[in-house]
Amino acid sequence: MTRIDFKQPHVMAEIGCNHMGEFETAKELLTLAKEAGASVGKFQKRCPKELLTPEQYAAPHPNPRNAYGDTYGAHREYLELTVDQHRELKKHCEEIGLGYSCSVWDVTSAKEIVSLNPILIKVGSPSNQHWEMQKVLRDEYGGDIHISTGMTTKEEVEKIVTFWEEGAGDAKNRLVLYNCTSGYPVPFEDVCLLELRELYDKYHARVKAIGFSGHHLGIAVDVAAYAMGAQWNERHFTKDRTWKGTDHAASLEPAGLTKLCRDLQATWKCMTPKASEILPIEKEQRAKLKWGCYNAAEVKK
Repeated sequence: MTRIDFKQPHVMAEIGCNHMGEFETAKELLTLAKEAGASVGKFQKRCPKELLTPEQYAAPHPNPRNAYGDTYGAHREYLELTVDQHRELKKHCEEIGLGYSCSVWDVTSAKEIVSLNPILIKVGSPSNQHWEMQKVLRDEYGGDIHISTGMTTKEEVEKIVTFWEEGAGDAKNRLVLYNCTSGYPVPFEDVCLLELRELYDKYHARVKAIGFSGHHLGIAVDVAAYAMGAQWNERHFTKDRTWKGTDHAASLEPAGLTKLCRDLQATWKCMTPKASEILPIEKEQRAKLKWGCYNAAEVKK
């Protein structure tokens, strides 16, 4: 296995559509993410009529309890924030010292978010083979692109990396590749962290960084993911897991996100070799407690 280059971890709070279509709730979630210690707050942008077929648009929501409209298309439209609202959210992020980002799902949304020039743009697992959209991100945007690999074959992952390697300039050096299992929530046996290590070994020298996008419960898995090479950690984030919507149940609340950020930073500090065989903190204890050391001191008396 390749030795991991442990760099400071970053947490992306995936607000997504957990704002429930409410702009003020979106702003509040950004503030809560910043207070918890996240590096980035992220939303989602779709053009539902471009993304969905007419049949999909007109169909009912598959889970009526989570629906915000009579049809799936109306549901998606209700949850969309305008470009101007995203611009205001980016401004709010700048004011509180939080990075703003957004996942894009189609060409129109990609161009809209590119126009805001965020620090990074995310491509979710469903869209990672959408080459027309990725071409916009690769050729018309200069920031980092983070791409998840849930429900994606190894051959498809290779196509993603090759696509970015074929871009002009430093395109491949802007790519962050995420291990992910697409499910809400994901049972622990389906997280498959060894796949993350394989992703690191195969691609860390060909991309900017490796990340982990988790849909599991709790935060223990995220620390393990960092220890296996994931510099970036993405978790869905909400104020209240009982709120209406698909993603809340697989999201962290503020207390959970705070603990995750704390634990990842603590783990980062631990990932170092010893500077000397006996550390300064150990010397006093060695002289006092270690058999043969304190014994020798007694003999000298």
